[in-house]
Amino acid sequence: MFFRTLASRYSLSNLPAQATERLRIAPLVQADAEAVRALTDDPAITRVVDFLPTPFTLDHARRLIGSGKPVKDCFLGAKADGALVAVIGVHLRGEHAVEIGYWVGGAARGRGYGSEAVAGVVAILRKRFPHRFIVAECRPENAASRGLLLKTGFRDTGDEGHRPGRRIFSLDPV
Repeated sequence: MFFRTLASRYSLSNLPAQATERLRIAPLVQADAEAVRALTDDPAITRVVDFLPTPFTLDHARRLIGSGKPVKDCFLGAKADGALVAVIGVHLRGEHAVEIGYWVGGAARGRGYGSEAVAGVVAILRKRFPHRFIVAECRPENAASRGLLLKTGFRDTGDEGHRPGRRIFSLDPV
């Protein structure tokens, strides 16, 4: 048990599902690939998420989901009434940080699903990694994403992100 607990501090494997008021958030599995493709193959998403190709195909979705045994990177799906409305990426960054990134499907935008999903993922990460900062990068001109991060408790650090034109937002460890 000790080694399992210790290992979980350095791995994203076996992240638990989380229920919020309207969403069920859980690691994506291969059975979600078509829903991920349908949600993500949207120029409004692929244009701003640097690593997503256009068009975003079923093969891309399968590779994004991966083997189901994540260690340093994991993608979670947020579903409302069984339909995928958002994807949240979680990435271990060294010993002290976890980075999140997210995108929300077109029909779900403006309905609060993004902030509800991010808050749910933060709850999962706080339990697993209480000693780590949770960070996100955002373009300053992306008012919706910036507002989502501020609404969910992140603060703009004023630091430039690793990706061009982005700022780092952070939640301090508990």
